[in-house]
Amino acid sequence: MPRAYTAATIALVLRVPTKWVDNVLSHNVLSDVRQGTQGVSREIGTRGLLELFTAKSLCDFLEVPLPAAIRLSRRLLDAGQEAAGSHLLLTLNRERQAGEIAARLEYAVEAAPLPKRGRPPTKTKRGA
Repeated sequence: MPRAYTAATIALVLRVPTKWVDNVLSHNVLSDVRQGTQGVSREIGTRGLLELFTAKSLCDFLEVPLPAAIRLSRRLLDAGQEAAGSHLLLTLNRERQAGEIAARLEYAVEAAPLPKRGRPPTKTKRGA
């Protein structure tokens, strides 16, 4: 099975709140995202992480709206570059991106909390 990460891990890699990642995944379609029913945490695969990382960079540096940035990130990851008209060419440095993600993931995998599953323990009465 390919590697998958929690929303908390992805949030640490992207340096955003976990809530931001959850909202993006709720309102947009990304590749390699496994979503279960209520109570089952999402898992984001490597391709989904790459798309989200690239899309966030497009939003931060070029002020591209997020839905358009996600579509553009897919094309950049597939082809390595995207023409914007006849005189602009956007290029993705995949090696540099992979290195930055790997460095951030090394920290995030260790630091991200594991989501608690199941019912919380019941409180016991004192003196009982």
